[in-house]
Amino acid sequence: MIITRAPFRVSFCGGGSDLPSFYEKFGGCVLSTTIRKYMYLALHNNFYKNQIVLKYSKTESVYDYKEIEHQYFRQCLMDFNIRGVEITSMADIPAGTGLGSSSSFTVALLHLLYTYLGQYVSKYKLAKDACTVEIEKLGQPIGKQDQFAAAFGGLNFFEFLPNGFVNVEPIIMLHSSYKRLEENLMMFYLGGIHNSSEILKEQSKNIVDNKTVLIQKRMCEIAKTLKQELQNNNVDALGELLHENWIMKKSLASGISNTMVDKVYEKAILAGAMGGKLLGAGGSGFMLFYVQKEYQNQVREVLKDLKEVDFELDNAGASIIHVDRDFA
Repeated sequence: MIITRAPFRVSFCGGGSDLPSFYEKFGGCVLSTTIRKYMYLALHNNFYKNQIVLKYSKTESVYDYKEIEHQYFRQCLMDFNIRGVEITSMADIPAGTGLGSSSSFTVALLHLLYTYLGQYVSKYKLAKDACTVEIEKLGQPIGKQDQFAAAFGGLNFFEFLPNGFVNVEPIIMLHSSYKRLEENLMMFYLGGIHNSSEILKEQSKNIVDNKTVLIQKRMCEIAKTLKQELQNNNVDALGELLHENWIMKKSLASGISNTMVDKVYEKAILAGAMGGKLLGAGGSGFMLFYVQKEYQNQVREVLKDLKEVDFELDNAGASIIHVDRDFA
């Protein structure tokens, strides 16, 4: 058996500038971190050499790639020309909740299949290949930040160049500052799942509007400022910059926020949160807040109807966590 995992990500600032419609013209940048919540994939040989068994929210048993309903499994298994296997996926957090689960799945799956074939692959290639699968082959209207976050792991500043290259720069800060950052982040589950594809399609179309371009450029400047502030160990700057970034992000597409999201955000701010944002493309899922310790219980009280999810920051990225000798 082979088991791989890839972390989920929490994006702070700059989201949307990783869409090709923006970075190919202006360049983009995002600052994000991965967390210790993971997508796991396990593979072992099937008794029947031509059969493919896939287990996720449903079970598929097929003999032809074209019969596979799960488009990510179908595309990747076809690309690698692998059959005679059984693959199971598991996750710490539900899909469609704004933590980049689709890209975490793709990265973990590619890592699994490369390992099955006995091939070493770099984190950059994992991320790049995941982008090729999702954006080019499956036509998903998404950006590149999730794939690179899942592959590299950690607290990073990603720069998306017009030629398609992605520069990955780890944020270097004191350990005490890193722990303070981790301790001051609070995440709450709003419930439901969102259709990120529809929101991102609208956001991508809106890039032709001059006002939208200016907003997205300002969001990139915020990400650059946050990078500098964190490297200077000014952790509290995250709260203020999250707030500014969220106010701007809401105007990029109609489905990013709604009345419920706005009410939750307002309650948290009035209770002492310095800033926050809805994670992912928008609409539902998880909300993240930066809250100094002395105000955290007040925020918990006003948001007591929502599920709080404790988490720690991850710095491992995509990993192989088990390989039997038979596969080595």
